[in-house]
Amino acid sequence: MMKREFLKVCAVAAAIGLCGESAALAQGRFGAQGLEGAPDRRQPWLVPASDSATASRAILFRPAGDGPFRIAIIVHASTQNRISRAQMPQPEYRALAAALVARGFAVLVPERPGHGATGGPYLEDQGGCDAPDYARAGRATADSISAAMTFMRSQPFVRKEAVVIVGHSAGGWGALALARHNPKDISAIVVFAPGRGGHASDRPGEICAPERLIDAARGFGAGAKVPVTWLVAQNDSYFPPAFSKQMADAFRAGGDKVDFRVLPPFGSEGHWVAEAGGEDEMERGLGAVFGPRE
Repeated sequence: MMKREFLKVCAVAAAIGLCGESAALAQGRFGAQGLEGAPDRRQPWLVPASDSATASRAILFRPAGDGPFRIAIIVHASTQNRISRAQMPQPEYRALAAALVARGFAVLVPERPGHGATGGPYLEDQGGCDAPDYARAGRATADSISAAMTFMRSQPFVRKEAVVIVGHSAGGWGALALARHNPKDISAIVVFAPGRGGHASDRPGEICAPERLIDAARGFGAGAKVPVTWLVAQNDSYFPPAFSKQMADAFRAGGDKVDFRVLPPFGSEGHWVAEAGGEDEMERGLGAVFGPRE
């Protein structure tokens, strides 16, 4: 695109609130956005999102060498609060990423549209607490996972098969939505306390329309055959173990590959173990999937 044409595109995009990341798209600037650094060759990237006008800011970690490596995609949590979403720092999940890199994975942590510096429209809105559309929200997250996964599988240092998706909270919910499609290139899905609508009205243990969440989990599991490891900390107050077990059982009713495990308590709130846990917590979780680290 000529410079003058590009500026016209950007002016129109700015008028409708899409300039910035859309400019990156217009210039075809997906991929690495800076040099590698510590830890684990940490590098900023831009990757496609399901919204064509938005590029997802991401962090890539990978082992030494040229690969090709299996790719793991970590899918972050979310919130219905618009201000909190806008202020969200770039997710990195460093301990979780390090545990995956140590097992030979390249690890991408993309920030989805509607969050933090990525910006753009929030595609995952579930609606009000009385009648949330959890299935629609999960499918929107799954679309963003698919967009990032497809792009990364085209990279020369990434193996095209045996992708692993690791989701946390709303990110885990989107990973479960993706499982229904049985994507042949995904070998495993790991979810830490998946769900949406937790802490209804800021009350621990309260969930918006919990029966809708269970019904949506049942729908996501219909025909799903991708192996799923479902992890929840004993002191998770967003989706406590007893309720998480109900969701996992509903998901399992449509498929037959769910391994449900309760992790030890983590700090004062177990819901954040995937994001804030250290090496020991990550090994407990990932060891259930990949076995002990050598």
